[in-house]
Amino acid sequence: MDMMNTNPVGGSLQISTEVLAKIAKQAALEIKGVQDVCAGNTGMKSLIGKVTPQRAVTVQMADGVAEVTVCLIVEYGSKIPSLCAKVQKNVKSSIQNMTNITVSNVNIVVCGVLLPQTEQA
Repeated sequence: MDMMNTNPVGGSLQISTEVLAKIAKQAALEIKGVQDVCAGNTGMKSLIGKVTPQRAVTVQMADGVAEVTVCLIVEYGSKIPSLCAKVQKNVKSSIQNMTNITVSNVNIVVCGVLLPQTEQA
């Protein structure tokens, strides 16, 4: 578990990257058209033939700056480019407002589309 260290007045503060990932997930789900934040797979097989799982949200820290990757399932009919731009903006602002940690990039991976349910007679 990676930790972010900052030095507030009179002590220290450590914020786990897992906390940043939870903030990012919730911020993504707030956007209309996002059905779910999901774990996908990288499509690459390891030496023993297993698919390498990918986390739903990953946070990489470098020099006190976060880079976030979010995997989404979007609703069918959503305008994916504008939807992803809204998710990027909301994730970045949510993390920065709640933690005061700078976010350099928010990468979006659309790993699925939720198709409308057909009614059965």
